[in-house]
Amino acid sequence: MPTGPAASAPTTGGIETSADPTTWRHWWHFNKAPYLDLRRHLFAIDAWTGSDDFFLGRGGRSAALPTLRPSRGLVETRVVPALLRVLAEGGSPDMLTSALIALAKIRPPGDLQQTILPLLVHANQEVSETATVALGILGDAPSTSVLIELMEDTPAGRKLVGKTEVPYRTRSFAAYGLGLIGGRATDNAARQRIAERLANIFAVRRFSTNDLQTAAVTAFGLTPIAVEPSIPPPGPDGERGPYARHVVSRRAQIALLLEILEPKRSKRAGPDRIVRAHSLIALARLLRGAERELKDEVAAALLVGVREHSRAPREAQQSSAIGLGLIGDADDDELDVKIRAALTRLLKRGGLQTRFFAAIALAKVGSRPGDGETPLAGAAECRRALLLAMTRGRSQVEPWAGLALGVLGRGLLDRDEIPDAGVGKALRSALSECRRPQNVGAYGLALGIRRDADAEGALLEAFGRFSTAEARGELAIALGLVGGRAAVEPMFELLRASKYRPVLLEQAAIGLGLLEHREVVPVLVDMLADADSQASQASIAAALGIIGDVRSVEPLIEMLEGRKHTDTARAFAAVALGNVCDREPLPWNTPMALDVNYRALTSTLLGSARGVLEIL
Repeated sequence: MPTGPAASAPTTGGIETSADPTTWRHWWHFNKAPYLDLRRHLFAIDAWTGSDDFFLGRGGRSAALPTLRPSRGLVETRVVPALLRVLAEGGSPDMLTSALIALAKIRPPGDLQQTILPLLVHANQEVSETATVALGILGDAPSTSVLIELMEDTPAGRKLVGKTEVPYRTRSFAAYGLGLIGGRATDNAARQRIAERLANIFAVRRFSTNDLQTAAVTAFGLTPIAVEPSIPPPGPDGERGPYARHVVSRRAQIALLLEILEPKRSKRAGPDRIVRAHSLIALARLLRGAERELKDEVAAALLVGVREHSRAPREAQQSSAIGLGLIGDADDDELDVKIRAALTRLLKRGGLQTRFFAAIALAKVGSRPGDGETPLAGAAECRRALLLAMTRGRSQVEPWAGLALGVLGRGLLDRDEIPDAGVGKALRSALSECRRPQNVGAYGLALGIRRDADAEGALLEAFGRFSTAEARGELAIALGLVGGRAAVEPMFELLRASKYRPVLLEQAAIGLGLLEHREVVPVLVDMLADADSQASQASIAAALGIIGDVRSVEPLIEMLEGRKHTDTARAFAAVALGNVCDREPLPWNTPMALDVNYRALTSTLLGSARGVLEIL
């Protein structure tokens, strides 16, 4: 994995892994991608014109231009050969890992797997691990077979890595890769095959590490089986495995997780606290699209962990709060009333991190219409609870409640409902009165993600009032989200002044990118040409990777191939090219990042810039 770039490069809305893990910034870091939806803005068909109609959301934009998305021809004739040359020539681990991930995201024609497989035996463990991840991102049928061999530590898998056993980290990354493939697969039989092999890892734990079990159960939750039952296909030997019956339907999948989480149902031992935490999230994810009657069973498993005086491990309580936010809704059904009551209680009296996660969960529940006679009957109570927490709660809870109010408003908008105007007024007031640099971004981003049309003035005032890099960067993103055209010049000034401050440079670029301002890429390209240090070159290249378009391709290739640059700077260029030319609308690890309990840590999930959530 690109630990050089990953350790020092900004990522979208970057955050230092050494920062306080209880801060709201951690949640934003892992969950921001759908709210930013950057690639839709960056490759919009129309040009940014600054018209009132654009900023007020009144329909058509003028001066239609061709999209600035790199063409497949350019990608295949210029970008792919440049990245393949990096792999052929060898070099530092940073160079190799960055090129591997970039190629996997691009998914060029031809048999890329044959290029990746030799790197599984690379002497550097990070290169070998990243080759495993790349197979998952690539996601074709042959990759599935290879990842299964690696995950199960078979003789074939050991031969692939050239060792007497497949390292547990490689096995874990193989499991995560299978989850990526399972989540994208359109063929139910393919999902059944993957889910069955994953179940064999987390359900039979004698030889599985904590990392591997977590990876397998997370991937299982990302691989939903069809609701209608069907017999899984036999394996290559013509036989079905011992867990085939657990993947005949979504109901069977959920039943397996419930059995594992509640060992009283069987003779098996329960999972450890970290695996339990991720199993609860997997359970909630699998409920999406499942039969309505399964909600009672899943909710019961989640509610038991957060009942009064619960003795469940704190990680399980945190995951239960997150999971309830995924399955609850705002109607007046008895179960949903109970879910909202539990979350409201947790917001007031839960453990600190559980309170934070409960705030976000309450926002999601309050904006999700149910099937009852009054689909949004509970929306007002969720809103009141969060407003009270923002205005009268403890200082640590207030920014979380503010951010949650933004999530609530956005959820309503996405369902064609009109958010409460009073919430916007309260958030603008909180923003104006805030004197804490560590909190102001939460209120600004809340206004941004709920697309508050009246927030531009308050955001601009705060942007000028705060001097810390974190606060100004977050406010720049918020201004981009609300279409704050008056901020264009100040944001360009911030951009040009931040070439040695990578996170701030990135955030200013994101703000301008959200405004669909077409001049930000040429400005960054000029800055790259004039950059006189490796640090500034790396920072600018990273920003181009996040908001770049076809105009950034040739400068980045030049940087990648330029021998005057350090391997670290060239690795940044490889990462950037992969991002600019990525086929997917959201970052590749988004399915695993959304709603993750990042407080239930394993080294292959998150840690020291070597976890699956940290790979660029």
